Order: sequence, then structure tokens, then C-alpha cells
Amino acid sequence: MAWRGKARSGFVLAAAAALLLVLPGCWDNVDINHRSLPIIMGVSKHDGQYKVFLQIPEPSPHSDKLRIVSATGDTINEIINDISTNMETRVDLLHLKIILFERSFAEEGVNDSVASFMRGRDISPKAIAVICNEPLERFFERLTKYENRSGLMLYHYFGENAGWNPQLARTRIWEMFRSIHSYTNDVVVPVIQSGSSTPIASAGSALIKRGRMVDLISPDDTLLINVFMGRGAQGKIEVMDHVDVLIVGNRIRHTASMSGNAPVLKSRLRLKVSVLETKGDLNRATIEKELDALMTKRFNRLLEKMKRNEADILGLGQLFRTVLPRERLADWRSEYLPRLKGDFQTEVILQNTGNLKLDGHEEGNGTGRKQGGG
Repeated sequence: MAWRGKARSGFVLAAAAALLLVLPGCWDNVDINHRSLPIIMGVSKHDGQYKVFLQIPEPSPHSDKLRIVSATGDTINEIINDISTNMETRVDLLHLKIILFERSFAEEGVNDSVASFMRGRDISPKAIAVICNEPLERFFERLTKYENRSGLMLYHYFGENAGWNPQLARTRIWEMFRSIHSYTNDVVVPVIQSGSSTPIASAGSALIKRGRMVDLISPDDTLLINVFMGRGAQGKIEVMDHVDVLIVGNRIRHTASMSGNAPVLKSRLRLKVSVLETKGDLNRATIEKELDALMTKRFNRLLEKMKRNEADILGLGQLFRTVLPRERLADWRSEYLPRLKGDFQTEVILQNTGNLKLDGHEEGNGTGRKQGGG
């Protein structure tokens, strides 16, 4: 009987040892105090060499200090490894929030870098892509002067519940990767630079076609793109000849069809607005007419720029997936987009006029509509 007890004990010990081999445990865990967690990464490329900037917060009891480190190398992964080797802590990119590309690099094309980010999984695909309109060295140098006093400024600038507004694009790394391999969908990426009286100034949005910047659009055109993408335009103040209004709600509907070999898109934009300021005597019809003309002009201007660059930043080709077979969608940018006929209509709902009395109408709700073509 004794030998059976010893055998049973030996079996239990062997089984426990075997389990230790398959359990992951935390043997390779690095304490957070020994890790550096950058939130912003800047990337530039000159003469075939990459240069990477990492903005690393260093919390302290009284303030959040920032540390900017940079290095140059043949690949981004090599640079990150070199920086981690030379620092007293391990660099962990999992919490990276913003990736800042220098404009010259974006115009050359960032396909390989975006593919590397998605393949390596060290960087979250939800990181926001941004383009810097000036050399990164100068931008980070100027930004650091402000952030020593006011914290993580660039991060908050694009925060949905902080500094972001509908005139700024919000494109994530995974969306750029998708557009590179899509037949019918390109993207816009916000373009920023150092401001004269503010730390950061918007320079519009970059039109990205298959991973390369091909044009620049204005913040007003970016607002229209956000409306098409289903992002709210609430809070944007439209300045027209006689009136300033506040957009408090928006909705858009599309109908796609074919007329011969030309695609036809009917878009119906519905805006709820509130009057903020007027110049002189005017009535409700004047407000509706001016806002209709403004939105139609923007749509036509944006559509012409899309046709000229053969870049579908509104994702209009997605609306024709049930109309055109897949093999024909492969030629959407070059064959069908330049022939696209746009029928754009705006419906304006004047939600309220505050304390203003508009000639010829009682205060309350009203609607107006006007057609435009592209």
C-alpha cells in the first residue's frame, strides 16, 4: 500500500509540473513604472531615412511633464528598438493616440508605414492619423513650449469631447489601411501646423488617394465630408452675407442609380439651424436662400476636386455597390467617378429665431429647399 501512495504523490507532482509549463503566468511582465507610454508619434522621411519622434508624458504630483525623444534609421521598427535600448524604460506603443506624418512624407506615400502598423499590432489601429504642414522638429519644439504649461495639448485638440469640431477630419489608421485596398473609398486626414496666436492651427484636410496625399481641401469642405460620413455638424457657425446661424442638427439621404454609362447620385441634406446674428432687415426666405446657395456651392466645388484627382473621399462608390458589379467597381475612380452627375438638394429648418422678428413670418419652424447640380 505504501508504494501506491508514493506513486499517487509522484503522479500529482508530475501533473503539477506539466501544468506549470503551459500556464503563461506573468514572468515577462514589466511594471508600469518601468515602461514609457508615448501618446504621440511623429514620422518623417528624407533621403530614404526615417526619423521618428515620440512624445512621452512623465506624470508628477504637481504637473504632467513631456519628454520628446527622436532617432533616425532605415525602418520605423528599428528606430523604436534603438530608442527603447537607449532609454531607462521599455517603450510601449500600445497607448499611442496620434500618428503625425510630415507633409513631404505624406505626399511621397505612407502605404508601407500604415501596413507595418497594422501588421505589427504594436500600435492600436484606432490611432488617429494627422499630417503636419511644417518640419516636425519645429512643430514639436513650438508645441513643447505651450505644453509645459498646459498639458497634452495635441491629444486634447482631437479629443471628441474636448477640442474637436466638425471642421476637423478624424481618420484612424485602420481607415487609411482600408482605403489603400479599396476600389471605392478614399479618406481625408487633418492637416495642422503651428499657430501664430494659438499653439495649433488647422490648415484644412489632406485628400489621401491610396495612401498618398494628392490635394488639400478647406475646413469648410471638411465639414461637408463629415456630414456625408454621418458625423454630426452641430455647433458649426455658418457666416453668410446677411446672417450667422448655428447648426443644431443635420441628416442626409442618398439615392444611387445609373443613366446609361453615367452614375447619378441624388443627395438630400436636411439642416436644422438657429439664427445667431443678422445684418439689416431680412426675412426667412433670405436666410434659406443664402444657406442653400452656400451648401450647394461647397458640394459642387468638392465634387469637381474629387473628379480632377480621381479620389472618392466621400465614399460615393460605396453607394453604387448594389448597382455596379464588382469587376466594374474596380474602375470606379478612373471611369465612373469623372462622369458622376450630382443632384444636391438642401432643406433648411429654421428651428428658432431667438428674440429676432423676421419680416413676413411668425417665429417658429419653417422649411426651404433649393436644387443644385454637380
